[in-house]
Amino acid sequence: MPPELILASTSPYRRELLARLGLPFRCIAPPVDEDTLKQNDLSPQVLAEMLAEAKAASVAISHTSAVVIGCDQLAHCEGRILGKPGSRTDAISQLQSLAGRRHELITAMVLHCGEQIWRHTDRTSLQMRSLSTPEIAAYVDLDIPFDCAGSYKLERHGIALFESIDSQDFSAITGLPLIQLGTWLRTWGFSLTQ
Repeated sequence: MPPELILASTSPYRRELLARLGLPFRCIAPPVDEDTLKQNDLSPQVLAEMLAEAKAASVAISHTSAVVIGCDQLAHCEGRILGKPGSRTDAISQLQSLAGRRHELITAMVLHCGEQIWRHTDRTSLQMRSLSTPEIAAYVDLDIPFDCAGSYKLERHGIALFESIDSQDFSAITGLPLIQLGTWLRTWGFSLTQ
């Protein structure tokens, strides 16, 4: 019998992605002060990996027999981290800075199960089309991507903003690399073909 599966996240996007594997799981909010960790002068990849590790570890410490999934995602353009915009104005501004340019999404995932810790980082390169301010404003009003790093939702209308996307695992773009996760879960006895 496989161990309990816990997603150390309150993200509705990650919850929806994990549900696609058809496994029972529960979500626990990780008690991690992300803002303090983000104040460190770290590269986007190192920061995403550190946050994913902190989330998994903070929940695993009190659930030692469970498989705990911690994940974090950062968007960056030439090293400048693009956070969640939080407002229409900031989303429009962020998309204006990305229009016609290439940027990267880094999705870091860490699994804790007892003494075992597994780590994976997915890097996706995205080329945005050149966009006018009215096009950007119309998109923002359509998808309201205020809670998304980079200010777009590729799983919705945001796909129309892009010329190309280079990714090994499209689910990583939404926040949880299901291909790698499925590989790992099979090693712990989870059946993904039920």
